[in-house]
Amino acid sequence: MPTRSNIEWTEQTWNPTVGCTKVSPGCKNCYAEVMARRLQAIGVHGYENGFLRLTLLPERLAEPLGRHKPTIYFVNSMSDLFHDKVPFEYVRRVFDVMARAPQHTFQVLTKRAARMAEFCRGITVPSNVWLGVSVENRKHGLPRIDVLREIDAQVRFLSVEPLLEDLGRFDLSGIHWVIVGGESGRKARPMKPEWVENVKAQCDAAAVAFFFKQWGTWGADGQKRSKHANGRRYRGKVWDRMPATAQL
Repeated sequence: MPTRSNIEWTEQTWNPTVGCTKVSPGCKNCYAEVMARRLQAIGVHGYENGFLRLTLLPERLAEPLGRHKPTIYFVNSMSDLFHDKVPFEYVRRVFDVMARAPQHTFQVLTKRAARMAEFCRGITVPSNVWLGVSVENRKHGLPRIDVLREIDAQVRFLSVEPLLEDLGRFDLSGIHWVIVGGESGRKARPMKPEWVENVKAQCDAAAVAFFFKQWGTWGADGQKRSKHANGRRYRGKVWDRMPATAQL
């Protein structure tokens, strides 16, 4: 069933597929891979094949239809809906469910922007479906923004997490929401405050909603602690703006 999420920018997670494979540096310390190992070890259904073997779970498709309270869902927190092992026929079934649940908002995030664009060329994206791409660095992340910008969606968003380097100047036209966060976990890579400041300044200039998710394992002072100890405050406050169409 959908799971109440600890992710700050959503409410529930819905995983009609699980499992994934690495495509870029942002995947190196994948939280979902670690979580999948734990779930497999305790026998949770859906994780019998581990993480690196993508698994379709059609029995989960109808889950959001049974919930009437308007809810923000992160789709495939434990996978990537646009992985090349997910047939477009199955993706269409996921989009059909989202269209049939207009009371909910669905956030779909991918590192496979080109495949998402290919799929969306043949459909009308439901107005309650937000489409986003991950942006961890200049080489792999920034080109995804250009692909996303060409898709006709009510909300286009960027998950700039883990932010691995200064992104320099980039184009935010057509983007409605930017999430920024540092990496967590024992092997986390640091995120520097000036990298965050660069993204925040460009969001402000472009009137794009800015959401600071977390510092992660490395604090703003460059010290390594638990992500909870480092917290979410940036410039002394919590920045949690959402797109104009929704509020948590």
